[in-house]
Amino acid sequence: MSRPAAEPEHPADEAGATAAEGARVVVRRRRISLLLAVAVLAYLIDLGSKLLVVSELEGRSEPIKVIGDWMTFQVIRNGGAAFGMGQAMTVLFTAIAAGVIVVIWRIARRLYSLPWAIALGLLLGGALGNLTDRLFRSPSVFRGHVVDFISVQHFAVFNLADSAIVCGGILVVLLSFRGSNPDGTVHGAPAKKQPAEQDGGSEG
Repeated sequence: MSRPAAEPEHPADEAGATAAEGARVVVRRRRISLLLAVAVLAYLIDLGSKLLVVSELEGRSEPIKVIGDWMTFQVIRNGGAAFGMGQAMTVLFTAIAAGVIVVIWRIARRLYSLPWAIALGLLLGGALGNLTDRLFRSPSVFRGHVVDFISVQHFAVFNLADSAIVCGGILVVLLSFRGSNPDGTVHGAPAKKQPAEQDGGSEG
């Protein structure tokens, strides 16, 4: 007489392992909504600050002292890149800003890292802030001059979009040095089975 097939000794353990595996699948969520939230916040802060200083400070003969003579507010229309560089290349910098936005959006399709989402959000918000000036401010479309107003002694005059771009760039460099990738993987780490992807609107 044949013996019945042996049943698993620990069915509860197997069920628990399956549940744990399922839980790990939902951990990796795309961070597009976080990137967009950071970008929108940076953009709105930059836009609001420019509207305020143009209406209140532009045309003043004397700068507004914020921290003595070390930091002052004075409105300057900048036709070049960040911190006043490349005044004769306005159209080129407009194209570069648009290209940066396209590259960030392409990266966002495989974005699972929270720090990378913040970094790219700052870059995107800053690029959009200055691109808005290029498109809608005088003297003309694509040649618009960016509103700069934060003057630091022995440095340059810049705006909050420039600050967001610099902070985002520094964070990107730090993440790259640490071996972190936008998709959440790490350089040199053992390859692991990739879990199922969540929709871009999910946040965790």
